[in-house]
Amino acid sequence: MRLERGWRASMALTLNLLAFAFALSAVTTSYWCEGTRKVAKPFCTGPPLKVKQWFCIRFNSSNVNDSRLVQYIFETGEEKFLLRKFHTGIFFSCEQAADMNGFNCRDFSEIAPEHERGVLWLCIVAESLYLSLLFTGGALMTLEQCPCFSIMNKLKLSAFAAMCTALSGLCGMVAHMMFTTIFQLAVAMGPEDWRPKTWDYSWSYVLAWGSFGTCMASAVTALNRYTKTIIEFKYKRRNIEKNLLVKQKLLDLELPEPVWDVFLTAAPPDGEAQLELLVNGHKPTTGTRPLVGLDQVPEQGEAYC
Repeated sequence: MRLERGWRASMALTLNLLAFAFALSAVTTSYWCEGTRKVAKPFCTGPPLKVKQWFCIRFNSSNVNDSRLVQYIFETGEEKFLLRKFHTGIFFSCEQAADMNGFNCRDFSEIAPEHERGVLWLCIVAESLYLSLLFTGGALMTLEQCPCFSIMNKLKLSAFAAMCTALSGLCGMVAHMMFTTIFQLAVAMGPEDWRPKTWDYSWSYVLAWGSFGTCMASAVTALNRYTKTIIEFKYKRRNIEKNLLVKQKLLDLELPEPVWDVFLTAAPPDGEAQLELLVNGHKPTTGTRPLVGLDQVPEQGEAYC
């Protein structure tokens, strides 16, 4: 039984740490959503190169200041446009540079619609609470593993850890939903120089929701362990009280010494078998629960809640 309780505690702690790692990785990266933007190619600058620069438009003549020359370009239709990749997180949105080398990032709060930025701040606050409560729950579960605490203190730590973990899961769910809302608002009403042509959710978004799932699994495991232990303690306490009541009734019957020897030494083959005592050929009216000697009663520290 103790091994099972220890296994449940270790499982809850492992799930909590996994959820915290997923959440931290998701928040600190900017790959919640990614896609492409359709932009017009800029004009090429600098001397002409032997290799054609596909990411910009170059005139047929390098002397663009000579008004006597007719300037024309070879790109037509869709060739005049470029698809730049971008990726966005809670804090930053990054887009490919004009020369398609590297990314230029800017604050996501500048992209969100001005009258809807409260949703973004609600997302950031909820995400901060999510990480804080998740870390607190993991710290309490770690303290619970310490052998210096008594069983009752460990149960209290387990209860507080389950509560913090469950609350953190609710905050995480709110944060993730708020980000989904503010990103879709930015796609519809954001600045023209940012609106994407195509987009989809990326691996950071998957990590965030995976963190929420493992967080709730950790909370359920911790709460289940606490509830099961409390039920076991109450069951033991009820059995002890009934056994003491049976002993008192047997003392009132003033049974002979041989019967007391049978009561104190006889043990059922398993813990749930009933011990039947016959007094003058009849069963004493002391209930139908199993009878156990006082030497088999568990220690008070473990039996009582």
